Amino acid sequence: MNEERKLYPLVNSQKLHYFTVSHCSKKQVLNIGTSLTIEIDIDFNLLKESIYEAYGRCECMRLRFCKNENGEVMQYVIPKEERDIQFFEFSHWKMEDAVNEMKKWTSVPFERFDSPMNKVIMISMPDGFKGVYLLVDHMTMDAQAVVLFLKDVIQIYCSKKYNFEYPKPLESYIKALEKDLQYENNSKSSQKDREYWKKLIESSEPMYTDLKGERTLEQQRKEKNNPNLRAAKCGIESCDADIVRFHLEPQPSDVLVKFCENYNIPMATLLLMALRTYLQKVNNNEPDVSIQNTVSRRATLLEKNSGGTRVHFFPCRTIVYPEETFLDGCRKIQEAQISTFRHSNYNPIEFMGERSKYYKNNNGETYEPISLTYQPLSLRAKEVPENVRYKSEWYSNGVAAQNAYLTVMHRSLDNGLDFCFEYKKDALSYNDLEKIYYFLTRIIFEGVNNPNKKIAQIISDT
Repeated sequence: MNEERKLYPLVNSQKLHYFTVSHCSKKQVLNIGTSLTIEIDIDFNLLKESIYEAYGRCECMRLRFCKNENGEVMQYVIPKEERDIQFFEFSHWKMEDAVNEMKKWTSVPFERFDSPMNKVIMISMPDGFKGVYLLVDHMTMDAQAVVLFLKDVIQIYCSKKYNFEYPKPLESYIKALEKDLQYENNSKSSQKDREYWKKLIESSEPMYTDLKGERTLEQQRKEKNNPNLRAAKCGIESCDADIVRFHLEPQPSDVLVKFCENYNIPMATLLLMALRTYLQKVNNNEPDVSIQNTVSRRATLLEKNSGGTRVHFFPCRTIVYPEETFLDGCRKIQEAQISTFRHSNYNPIEFMGERSKYYKNNNGETYEPISLTYQPLSLRAKEVPENVRYKSEWYSNGVAAQNAYLTVMHRSLDNGLDFCFEYKKDALSYNDLEKIYYFLTRIIFEGVNNPNKKIAQIISDT
């Protein structure tokens, strides 16, 4: 090992991903594939210069993993990226074939140790849009870090090509990493967080509510001869997965945005409320619903602008009774989210392990049937030339670690909302997801248009 390399241990968010890849037979499970393309004629030589420059500004894009003499996984940053940046001409392809080709790229796993954990390819698409395809490993970057890097590339390019203002320097990934390691070294903050999650676990046991209804839990209650069973085994061994995307038009999407502004409710809260109400509806009006929710942990400038993978997963559990209103439910979720965020640096693997141990759950038993992430709009008008349209796309790697994962994001072309379900094919079908989306949107608009309507009535009317 080169003595000049400074090695750092993994932090909790990376351990979560390493645990996933270690327990999945298909190693591309951590691959994130995306593209950002713009409807202008691009100087690809200048774009290549901009990408190299962005590499130099972004430490997590130069991250490598290795094992030390004790076999522990460590990480380090190389000083410079010198790999060639390829160009691929899709302009004479069918769009469907081009998308399928990028899905293939996204399904190729990285070498885990002493090897680059990303790939950038310049692309020219069949619809005339041009830009970059980016493949990264989730142990090095999350969705917000991907957006940060792609924005940096575009801003650097626009500063060179159109004399736009040169972007401010990014923050140091290593500084953010060192801050996380200080917290994890049995700090007072970590001890307080551990106590918070311990009390939450011991307060009462959650209830599993399945996406397909109460049959899953009822069946397992009969099998175990335990009518009081509250956890269920819902994991499917096969990792084969796909992504289904449903489009909500700009006008109704704007209705949701305005509701959030008027009631000072985050979009993530509104989406959680719709999803939990759907689960309540199909599980015999069960008021106790728990959903796995992502916490981005990017409150400070250092955290926002240093890249890396900072996402932690914690359950958002709420008990909303039939006589309570849609707005009551939103407020309960908001309160739960605030409490979670205050203690979100805690290790989610440790939390899940402690919860399973406390309630004597068997392997694979859980209370959360789905995970939810909301992604805000990635680029603003001031960051690209005026009136220039751009598109961002995400590509399936063909594998998933959990049955269902819903990501809701804004479309860059018209600011409508896309509901992207990543799902295991053996657990759910396209028809299942179509049904979920249908009821999800009915519930959300029933609630937004009638925020003081009781949950029982919303469930009945949808």
